[in-house]
Amino acid sequence: MQSKANTPEEYINELPDDRKIVIQKLRKTILDHLPKGFKEQMTYGMLGYVVPHDLYPDGYHCNTALPLPFMNVASQKNFVALYHSGMYANKELYDWFVEEFPKYVKTKLDIGKSCIRFKNMETIPYGLIGELCTKMSVDDWIIRYTKNIKKT
Repeated sequence: MQSKANTPEEYINELPDDRKIVIQKLRKTILDHLPKGFKEQMTYGMLGYVVPHDLYPDGYHCNTALPLPFMNVASQKNFVALYHSGMYANKELYDWFVEEFPKYVKTKLDIGKSCIRFKNMETIPYGLIGELCTKMSVDDWIIRYTKNIKKT
């Protein structure tokens, strides 16, 4: 479900009350832990955390007018999604998250290559997500992206 909101605040305000609380808490967790250099903005109809053009002028290879995406948060119909491109580009980071998750949550991890789906809003591991945010700097992400993902 893509939003037409122009700001993170507009996005959150259009959510149902139960999702507002969850998305606000995820947003705060990310903003409190994400390394300097990443910028919050709306991207693809969801909360986005990107490398701005002033730090990486090439932008996103699929559409260079867009800044380089790193993380997104979205309230979907049946779940809340956290998209983390760094886990897609770094198998060690992905494996670390998969190994740590059961220490925080007793239910099975629902994860794709970069998408973590939370169907039960009561069991979102905010502490683990905060730690995940600290694991990759802007410079680390640019290096991984240009090496592993960017099409030349």
